[in-house]
Amino acid sequence: MKDVKYDPDDLIAALATPWAESALAVIRTSGPECINAVADIFSANNKLKKAEGNTIVYGHIVSDNEKLDEVMAAVYRAPKSYTGQDSVELFVHGSLPGMKKILELLYRSGFREASPGEFTFRAFLNQKMDLTRAEAVQEIISAKSRQAQSLALNRLSGSIENSINSIKSDMTDLLASVEIQLDYPEDEVEMPDVTASETKPIEEKMNRLLSTYQAGKIYQEGVRVVLAGKTNAGKSSLFNLFLKEDRSIVSDIHGTTRDYLESWISIGGIPVRLFDTAGLREAEHPIEVEGIRRSNEIIDGAHVILYLADAQEGITADLKAFMEQYREDRRCVYIWNKIDKSIVSAPDEFIPLSALTGEGFSILEETIRDIVFRDQYVPHNEPVLDSMRQKKLLEAARDSIDKYNQALKDGMPMDMAAVDLTDALNSLGEITGEVTSAEVLERMFSNFCVGK
Repeated sequence: MKDVKYDPDDLIAALATPWAESALAVIRTSGPECINAVADIFSANNKLKKAEGNTIVYGHIVSDNEKLDEVMAAVYRAPKSYTGQDSVELFVHGSLPGMKKILELLYRSGFREASPGEFTFRAFLNQKMDLTRAEAVQEIISAKSRQAQSLALNRLSGSIENSINSIKSDMTDLLASVEIQLDYPEDEVEMPDVTASETKPIEEKMNRLLSTYQAGKIYQEGVRVVLAGKTNAGKSSLFNLFLKEDRSIVSDIHGTTRDYLESWISIGGIPVRLFDTAGLREAEHPIEVEGIRRSNEIIDGAHVILYLADAQEGITADLKAFMEQYREDRRCVYIWNKIDKSIVSAPDEFIPLSALTGEGFSILEETIRDIVFRDQYVPHNEPVLDSMRQKKLLEAARDSIDKYNQALKDGMPMDMAAVDLTDALNSLGEITGEVTSAEVLERMFSNFCVGK
């Protein structure tokens, strides 16, 4: 943190696209007099200085009369820019040496390298977005599935901010009613109701939003799904079926997979880190023994365990032992694989499947979704909370309301009970950033990407 700077008066620049060879790259700049500063190293100097906001100017980046690159400069004038300040975005060729030369020239010309998240930090300072939207920016970047990206985009559009503002409005009305009782004698005005029943609608809104946190966390962070079972049960075939590619080696030889494979996939919009593990059996080769040990570790840390049984072998002693060991474990899904090669019907607790033909696969995916969410589905377009910071502050606000209700029940003076309502409002204000300290802000934005 000691190297992070967030001085909004500095000229800042950073690469907004990955540091990699590409057709195009974007270098973002922002700050007071930013346009003039970029114009000083731009071939069409006067044209850039006089350019209107939301326009693009063609030219070259020059240093000592040498052309460094042919670029397009997008000009944004305050307050109509991402940061709310004057800003220029340079669209340059994605050459690593070329990008480096341009950045070095900018740093020599009065710009400093932007700290992580500093562009979004300035957007927040200039009231272009609240903290919930600022957090959504990073969530969009790190989204691991389409659904996660869609939910983050919904938050960026203000779904959480609107929900919090609605709760704050109700809280403000209640606090105003309390203030009336404190400021005026009963015989002068009609007293509004400030009993505990008035907080129920507020608490319901809070609880409804808090109830979405677990689903939001699942979509943002993903879950671990592990394929387990004896050797040759079809784990690698199922792994390939999930990935829709031949990633894992499929063979009739026992013990082919001696270490685990993993890959990110999406199941019904859920980001899933899928593991194909070594077959569980009594092994002699030290490499296979180590693979099985690692498999057991991964199984222990899984959100969902998919245990494959070979339908051709039926209920074996190994399968019985596993089912006994995990008898009370709700993470387990038992799969009766190779139904295309066997006429034996699947036992009641098993999902019939052919990892070769895909028969039964859709049922398996739906079962995984049910286990992951466990009745925590969120209705379409409903605001979804996935920030631990926001969750803790919303819980703190709810706790303050509980204290207010208890104070009324205990017959405490109204002015003392009103303090709890003020505390609740302050917690809600921290969620959107109205009363958040500089230290908290810097800690939050330092987790962002440089250039965002």
